[in-house]
Amino acid sequence: MTRLPTDYLKQILAMLPAESIIQDISRRRALAVDASFYQLIPLLVLKLSSLEQVQNVLRLSAQYRVAVTFRAAGTSLSGQGVSDSVLITLSDDWRNHWVLDNGGKIKLQPGVIGADANRLLAPFGRKIGPDPASINSCKIGGIAANNASGMCCGVAHNSYYTVQDMSLVLADGSMVDTSDEESVAHFRQRHQEMLSQLQQLASDCQNNTSLHGLITHKYRLKNTCGYALNALIDYQDPLDILVHLMIGSEGTLGFISDITYRTVIEHKHKASGLYLFASAEQACSLVETLSQQSVDAVELMDQRALNSVKGQPGLPDSFCTQNDNYTALLIEVSAESPGELTQKIDTLAAYIGSHHVLQSIPFSRNTLLNQQLWAIRKGTFPAVGAVREAGTTVIIEDVCFPIENMAQGIGRLHQLFDQFGYSEGIIFGHALAGNLHFVFTQSFEQQAEIERYDRFMQAVAKLVAVEFKGSLKAEHGTGRNMAPFVALEWGSEAYKVMQQVKKIIDPTGILNPGVILNDDAQSHIKNLKLMPKANDIIDKCIECGFCEAVCPSQELSYTPRQRIAIWRRIKQLRALGNAANNTESENAQELRQLEHDFQYMGIDTCAATGLCAQRCPVGINTGDLIRQLRSERQSKFGETIAKFSA
Repeated sequence: MTRLPTDYLKQILAMLPAESIIQDISRRRALAVDASFYQLIPLLVLKLSSLEQVQNVLRLSAQYRVAVTFRAAGTSLSGQGVSDSVLITLSDDWRNHWVLDNGGKIKLQPGVIGADANRLLAPFGRKIGPDPASINSCKIGGIAANNASGMCCGVAHNSYYTVQDMSLVLADGSMVDTSDEESVAHFRQRHQEMLSQLQQLASDCQNNTSLHGLITHKYRLKNTCGYALNALIDYQDPLDILVHLMIGSEGTLGFISDITYRTVIEHKHKASGLYLFASAEQACSLVETLSQQSVDAVELMDQRALNSVKGQPGLPDSFCTQNDNYTALLIEVSAESPGELTQKIDTLAAYIGSHHVLQSIPFSRNTLLNQQLWAIRKGTFPAVGAVREAGTTVIIEDVCFPIENMAQGIGRLHQLFDQFGYSEGIIFGHALAGNLHFVFTQSFEQQAEIERYDRFMQAVAKLVAVEFKGSLKAEHGTGRNMAPFVALEWGSEAYKVMQQVKKIIDPTGILNPGVILNDDAQSHIKNLKLMPKANDIIDKCIECGFCEAVCPSQELSYTPRQRIAIWRRIKQLRALGNAANNTESENAQELRQLEHDFQYMGIDTCAATGLCAQRCPVGINTGDLIRQLRSERQSKFGETIAKFSA
């Protein structure tokens, strides 16, 4: 779509207040930025403040067949939060919350930041189950829509397994609140056909022995590749099925206007230890043993990952070697009391001691040391981003092997790194679930580089999905990134079921098209985001968005991520303009607009407090860039005054 229908746009303008409608290229481009390596610029951005507005916009969009995409904090990594049609964001009016049953449950609107939900629950000794690495920035809407998990979440505590109730809006603008009997009765009456079709689809899956077995196998693993087909075999009531299909649907089936979670215990007493092994096989052998014990987290780091954070506080240099076979495990255990924790530590220490540990930092309850150990693990991803060549992007992939095959999977991934020239690639992950992340850097400026990336991903997909029967996306969501590979992982029969799910719930296909299901086998290498050099201060930015939650100007003008993204675009357009020397081109018009708007939204309104640097995984203080630009402006202004005076 190159333009929106005229009548559609007229009705949007009449329906919503002016401040909710964003049409200028500066803000459309700024709000298009997310943490993925894809870039689509929306034709229109709508900032909605009420459930009624969401319903009205969806009804109108369905009427005119206009595609819409919802986004929350924009920390998603797989391209599910970008659009070249209508992008819907939420105002601050979506941050309401209700702590229920003495902390046993919590009802949250989609604009609540995950860490804030946990702060609300802390007095009750509870937390929400999902614990993604981006929890200080990402929002509940994204956590639920992507079925995000994390380091301690495992499979049992993600949104799918801890959702109690939900209010959701479908593509036709209708909604249901599953905690309200009257709302449920009305919805069942109005959507009898849709619910009947879902129930029949579930019955077909439950009675299909091979398909039932495949779904059961897939969800013994962490899996966010495709739709949550386990909903079709886990539940009988079609409304329960619908609610659980919404989890992980990435905005392709509907809008989650609030969700009620059953919370989990947050133990006060914790201990962590770091252990180094001579090979992935030895480390993974211990992981299999620990998976049968009461352990909160086991994080795996290969030797390249350890080397990437050499010098970090708490990490002895002796853990960093040139032997790529070495593998480390960071283990955390918790308990309700000090005595119970001691007992758990003693039991685990006996198991660990029988698995040929090369070096160790034994279990410690010291809060500072434990923070340092977890900072080591969390620092691996940004460490690659910080040393990458300017102009390249850092990519983090997210696969899951059956735990008994994890060591083999690590070895084979290392072979693919070497085969395709990704020598900087590192592997770490949530070992108890067989969930591995691998990080590498990639340039998309040359076609040869795009083709190399494509060949690499094709090889990874065959290795994980076909050879080891694993999942290609464990917790980052399918997005645009893995959409072409969903059928490869699931097979044609299960893929047809997913297509039926989409057709039943979103018959007009307006909700986030191209995400999860995509018939274009090349969609994962289209609309790739370039990261042009712009300034030494900001070139290491990976556009993750972790900075945005603490920025004083986030609701006034640009956030740090947006300032960087727009400045990159300005520098890129200036370079293109100098090369083309065409002042009347579309690029030239965009450049004039971006430069004009950046003065206020980028420079004048930046508080330059440095709060962004505290959240930035690569330590960028966007205020330093702004101070430099202000200084350059003052210098130019001074020169002009001097010349005038002379």
